[in-house]
Amino acid sequence: MNPQPLTRDILKIEAREFAIHLSQRQIPQLYGITDGKAVGTYVEHGFRDYLLTRYQMASGNSAHGIDFPELDIDLKVTSIKQPQSSCPYRSASQKVYGLGYSLLVFTYSKVDELDTSASTLIINHVLFIDAKRTADFQTTAALLGILERGGNHDDIVALLEERNLPLDEIGRDQLATRILRQPPVQGYLTMSNALQWRLQYGHAITQSAVLDSGVENLLV
Repeated sequence: MNPQPLTRDILKIEAREFAIHLSQRQIPQLYGITDGKAVGTYVEHGFRDYLLTRYQMASGNSAHGIDFPELDIDLKVTSIKQPQSSCPYRSASQKVYGLGYSLLVFTYSKVDELDTSASTLIINHVLFIDAKRTADFQTTAALLGILERGGNHDDIVALLEERNLPLDEIGRDQLATRILRQPPVQGYLTMSNALQWRLQYGHAITQSAVLDSGVENLLV
């Protein structure tokens, strides 16, 4: 019998189940490992293998740059000590309107057990951040404040320039025109200006406790 296709709702359920089971395991392969990328790769591959035994799913595509292109969802794994990761840069407008896809974020605490020479990964959060909430927190808050106060095109251009969005004069003018026509919604990521976005999840973790915020903690 062919496996059933993976859907967004199923992915959320399975992410919760995988996180619970992972938190209960001892993992000798990660004992003494301090490289967060190695830990993240272990969790990402483990979750993908877990899903492949149960569901029909497309492989992650480097052209899309995300792990579940058929669902428009990317998977991130990060230590709770400094919850952040990187993602491909597409355009400066992502800081205002979001990444264009949703995020599934595992945060973990790693404990090495000396007596067993194995690690335990405690999964603290499994966050689902809806695509519409993946813009930059400070930038969207400031823009919405300008719009609420009746600000105009020049006010928006000035803010975009002040915040050093990677845009030239024409790009700032075009983005300001779009913002007036299509106001953004409040985002909950912190996004650094770089040719590869650096995402921080502190605001998203806080918002996961707020009903209908667009950020869910699937472990709750």
